[in-house]
Amino acid sequence: MRRKDREITDIDKIEAMIASARYMHLGMFDGEFPYIVPLHYGYQMEKGKLTFYVHCAKEGHKLECLKENRNVFVEIDRGESLITADIPCKYGAEYESVMCRGKAMIIEDIKEKCKALAVLMKVQTGEEHEIDDKMASAVNVVKIDVESYTAKACIR
Repeated sequence: MRRKDREITDIDKIEAMIASARYMHLGMFDGEFPYIVPLHYGYQMEKGKLTFYVHCAKEGHKLECLKENRNVFVEIDRGESLITADIPCKYGAEYESVMCRGKAMIIEDIKEKCKALAVLMKVQTGEEHEIDDKMASAVNVVKIDVESYTAKACIR
């Protein structure tokens, strides 16, 4: 991280950033070009280990990309607001962001899919939801095991 003065290392602050955002940008490899999609997510943070869950249709371009290359990049941001100034070079933005490198895998086990979807719904709605086998069977669920992450805040 170039701007160490903006780096966030406190795990509780990083988790608060992840918990309060509503979507991620998931970057994948699409041949010679990057492919990025915004997605709602669920996550678990256990002993500093971060795991994301996203759901998607049973087929599509995202799944094809993930089958070719499991390496992914996650970007989450929140709180963006413009910092104005009297000259253009002094303008800026306030925001917080978390960036992660990881490996994605499609969850096959139906019980694990149900659990992952329940986590996703809890993060997105703040409420507990019962996910049954039929619901879980209707979608694919992707688990992202995060290998490394950084966070920063640009706040006046």
